Amino acid sequence: MRRQTLTALCFAALLAAGPALAGCSSSSDGGGDDYIVVNAGEPQNPLVPSNTNENQGGRVVDRLFAGLKYYDVDGKSYNELAQSIESPDRQHYKITIKPDWTFTDGTAVTAKSFVDAWNYGALGTNGQLSSWVFSPIAGYDEVSSAPPKAQTLSGLKVVDDRTFTVDLTQPSMDFELSLGFSPFYPLPDVAYKDIKAFGEHPVGNGPYQLTAWEHNVKIEMKPNSGYHGGRPAKNNGLRFMMYQTFETAYADLLAGNLDALDTVPDGSLGLYKSELGDRAIDHPTAQNLHIGFPKDLPHFGGPEGVLRRKAISMSINREQICANIFHGARLPARDFTASTLPGFRGDLPGVQWLTYNPDEAKKLWAQADAMSPWSGGLQIAYNSDGGHQAVIEAISNSVKNTLGISAEPAPYPTFKNMRDEVTHRTIGKAFRYAWQGDYPSMFEFLTSQFLSGSETNDVDYANPEFDRLLKAALAAPTTDQAWTLLAQAQTLLLNDMADIPVLEYNAASARSDRVKAQVTWAGLFDFENIQKK
Repeated sequence: MRRQTLTALCFAALLAAGPALAGCSSSSDGGGDDYIVVNAGEPQNPLVPSNTNENQGGRVVDRLFAGLKYYDVDGKSYNELAQSIESPDRQHYKITIKPDWTFTDGTAVTAKSFVDAWNYGALGTNGQLSSWVFSPIAGYDEVSSAPPKAQTLSGLKVVDDRTFTVDLTQPSMDFELSLGFSPFYPLPDVAYKDIKAFGEHPVGNGPYQLTAWEHNVKIEMKPNSGYHGGRPAKNNGLRFMMYQTFETAYADLLAGNLDALDTVPDGSLGLYKSELGDRAIDHPTAQNLHIGFPKDLPHFGGPEGVLRRKAISMSINREQICANIFHGARLPARDFTASTLPGFRGDLPGVQWLTYNPDEAKKLWAQADAMSPWSGGLQIAYNSDGGHQAVIEAISNSVKNTLGISAEPAPYPTFKNMRDEVTHRTIGKAFRYAWQGDYPSMFEFLTSQFLSGSETNDVDYANPEFDRLLKAALAAPTTDQAWTLLAQAQTLLLNDMADIPVLEYNAASARSDRVKAQVTWAGLFDFENIQKK
């Protein structure tokens, strides 16, 4: 799930007082009721698990639904609805769910609740952004084709109310681990009557249930008394407040109106630890930041495009950006995943393309010019409500100064504005994008973003040899063999410069003095376990 770190508009504050107002919430938001108040942004889409692939929707969906597995603060997986997940060969699975589990409308969660939801998510005509997660299941090619040759996955079978089977096209070392990822959540029957309306008022089975969604202002939820899984709410409810900027959110934190802030603004990174003491949180996470290029962007197709992307990559002084803007809260990218994930290797062949080298960058740019002389300028899109201005300006200036071309930031007012253009392939310029892990695996980062045909492959990268290596790694008998094959796959990504990896993240987060809170392996708060002191 692409979970971009961003904030959205706090219209209540803007309409009431204009830009001079420092905070978006009143004092009652922070301590005057039972809610834990956390920063957030407006979800891109209605809250349907298989169509939520960004972190503002994701942080809400993961509270409202429960899957077969869940992940703790360190990324360790546990069974949630699954009583057992059995497989003799990592290809054929028998899954038994726990009894007496219901959705918040009182209907039972059954094996069919999972099978129907997975079939809905996989069917190409439903246009679900996370449909790629079902690609290992037998029959996916038939349901995802246009037009579809089948309406349901042949690899899914309901045995009885509590049992279903899953047949994959090949063995997978990643499949069972992935079953806590949101597209694998079950759905109640009511969802299919009007899926868009359901997304506005979701009926889930997770540790919380939705009580209010005031678009562009806040989302509120209270604990679900019917939840009896391994991550019960240890607070009396969550209020996701939507902010225009991280600076405004940080001011609210200092003023006592916000309990947890997942991203300290760039301008406060040099001081927040001394300012907040033990309320400052510095935690390695599985997140990265890339620059993507539409496949039809002039000068960025074919061999010319490979040379230009490599030249731009070598024009970016990542170390300087990490030190001067982020004060160590970001690290230079060394691959297409994150260094916190099992199997990471920071010395892949081709990693030199991710190293600042102005002289080599100019040579590569000249080689590209010999193919087709450069014209126009480079624009890099980013969402203004996400705190990305400084890093995109730094990247643009670094490219401009090294290559002598026009390179400019292209701000979009909101994350949704930009993501809609990226999703619909109308953006027409380079763009900032990021990935935040949904489960602790390099496979998720690579499959979601670079597998041919993935709905979340924003740059439309397609290389049959990469696809083959990825699938071979999934089927490998040992993890060491899998990591070796993934290294080969990433070497292809580097040679093709599929996009430009720029940074990976350490979480620079903060909490109020009223609560105890931790940041997870993926960079979001462990929401269920935030407790008031």
